[in-house]
Amino acid sequence: MKSDVLSTGLPKAPSIRGGKTRQARPRNGSGAIRERNEGKILKAAEAVFAKKGFSGASTAEIAQKAGVPKANLHYYFRTKQRLYAAVLDNILAIWLDAMDEIKPEAEPADALARYLARKIESSRLFPEPSRLWAMELIGGARHVQPFLRRRLKRLVHEKSAIIQAWIAAGKIAPVAPEHLLFMIWAMTQTYADFATQIAAVLGKDKLDATVFTAGRETATALVLRGLGLR
Repeated sequence: MKSDVLSTGLPKAPSIRGGKTRQARPRNGSGAIRERNEGKILKAAEAVFAKKGFSGASTAEIAQKAGVPKANLHYYFRTKQRLYAAVLDNILAIWLDAMDEIKPEAEPADALARYLARKIESSRLFPEPSRLWAMELIGGARHVQPFLRRRLKRLVHEKSAIIQAWIAAGKIAPVAPEHLLFMIWAMTQTYADFATQIAAVLGKDKLDATVFTAGRETATALVLRGLGLR
């Protein structure tokens, strides 16, 4: 599913996933350098924005953390708003792509297990963009209200209709489809957004593979058993 940050109300930004642009780039020296520099800048931006939010972050600090001159940062991302948009676009693209697992022809147990696995994996691989998204919402979602009220609302309606069709066909137990999705988001994103809390309670310095595996297996068991699929 194509991500479009224009729908969030932010300025258009390069479409990025995992520090790399998803659009095709020439594989010459110039293209490789640009990709590498954008990746460094975005990784640094994720960390600074996740710690300080949009207002508290500065492009000077991001450039310093990325190890590039500030002028180079503004060559790739002309404004802080564009850089912020690119970071948010990264996590949105991953989350929205994962929702493609929920489709009419899929078996509910397989589709939901895959969706949960992909959401947990995104929390493992991209914790800082997830925390930034949480900060944005807690702060009132000023930058992303159009996305929430338009595109995300339409997508949730579409996926809820599929879940409702599964219910009508007797494939899963009756639930409120939208709230099922909300709870999946909460169960999976907590491993990114509240990683410090989870690590402290488990007596770990940071979350490791065993934590994410246990989280995925537990969330999957709860959802599938609750829906009568196990």
